[in-house]
Amino acid sequence: MYFKRKAYDKLVQWKTDYAQNYAVLLEGARRVGKSTIAEQFARNEYRSYILIDFSKASNEIKSCFDDINDLDMFFLRLQALTGVNLYKEESVVIFDEVQLFPKARQAIKHLVKDGRYHYIETGSLISIKKNVENILIPSEEMKIEVYPMDYEEFCWATNQNFDMLKKIYDMNKSIGQDVNRKLMRDIRVYMAVGGMPQAVEAYTAGQNFSMIDQIKRQIIVLYEDDFKKTDPSGRLSSIYHSIPAQLSKGAKRYSLSKTLGRRKNEKDDSLIYDLIDSKTVIASYNSTDPRVSLSLTKDLSSYKLYIADTGLFVTLMFIDGPATENEIYAKLLADKLPANLGYLYENLVAQMITSTGRKLYYHTWEKKGSTHYYEVDFLISEGSKINAFEIKSSGTGKHESIKQFYKKYSKHVRNIYLLSQKDVSKEENLLFKPFYLIPFLLQ
Repeated sequence: MYFKRKAYDKLVQWKTDYAQNYAVLLEGARRVGKSTIAEQFARNEYRSYILIDFSKASNEIKSCFDDINDLDMFFLRLQALTGVNLYKEESVVIFDEVQLFPKARQAIKHLVKDGRYHYIETGSLISIKKNVENILIPSEEMKIEVYPMDYEEFCWATNQNFDMLKKIYDMNKSIGQDVNRKLMRDIRVYMAVGGMPQAVEAYTAGQNFSMIDQIKRQIIVLYEDDFKKTDPSGRLSSIYHSIPAQLSKGAKRYSLSKTLGRRKNEKDDSLIYDLIDSKTVIASYNSTDPRVSLSLTKDLSSYKLYIADTGLFVTLMFIDGPATENEIYAKLLADKLPANLGYLYENLVAQMITSTGRKLYYHTWEKKGSTHYYEVDFLISEGSKINAFEIKSSGTGKHESIKQFYKKYSKHVRNIYLLSQKDVSKEENLLFKPFYLIPFLLQ
């Protein structure tokens, strides 16, 4: 099944404006839908296409790249081996899982310069050093990030009225308890299923949550296999699995030493970078002085890690058992799990912000005369100003951190938000917004 994806529109823009001078690389974690998007685009927008999947390409296909000095012969061999005719300026060649065959990626420079056809690459874990260390990365390559399906894409797939949510947002008034409760349940469904197309397809097909959970567990197994190829010691996998537990403790930074059970070293830091490069996790960095710049004041040693997909996060929360029962999902959807799930909603917001192409930042500072500290969960730039977000599962409490942040940085702040399950409201300058309205705060 093919779902409507925003990356498709970006490919249309690439074809119109850039394809003559650049190949495009669809970059993202495994199973986010890169290959499906690429092939659907090729099928709809070109007269013909050749798809080369390097996870199963024959030696004959690979041998075509041994000598690309004679491109006439290269294209003749490619057409003969695939049985597909290529047409000048009307055909596209897809290099699927190109990180598995770096020689093809290196050839992009010459293929683009030749100008006969267009080229789409897809890659997972593509930035990890071992996949590119022996090749010259082509400058004739632009990238499109492909994320798990965001909430709008999920609504398209499940025939929910996303436009109605925009109307509710524009109204900027309380929608009422009953409607708010229904809309919160809808986004908890997204939170539970996630944005991996396989899981979404199972949900739309009427599969129960236990079956959907098994699909998500298989995706996690695939990730673990990739981690082992990069780090046979298993440390990468340990870091990945530790993220829900570390977030649940509410610490102001991720602790690598607590996960590994020893003091970290430089090699351990490189594991974090490899994990971030894999696109399976999202890093949020502490901005030490948000008055200056979020990116220029980020502390590389003080960060939090989130799982790139909310559905996988939920599965990881209950990964200890052989399966996550339907009952657990039913309690999650009804908001009746006994645990404080603020960190689950925090991961949801992290994914929603990241899907817009933004980087994640937060801010902590010490309370005077106390061993405790203030923390604002997320910061995003809007022009020369900052929007600050605090995440609460219930929306109750004093919200001291976000209010103190506004007092401290008021000259640099546009809006402060409390994101929770509560309906739209306002408390002085603090704006309360339910989670289902977040996409419109990020536009």
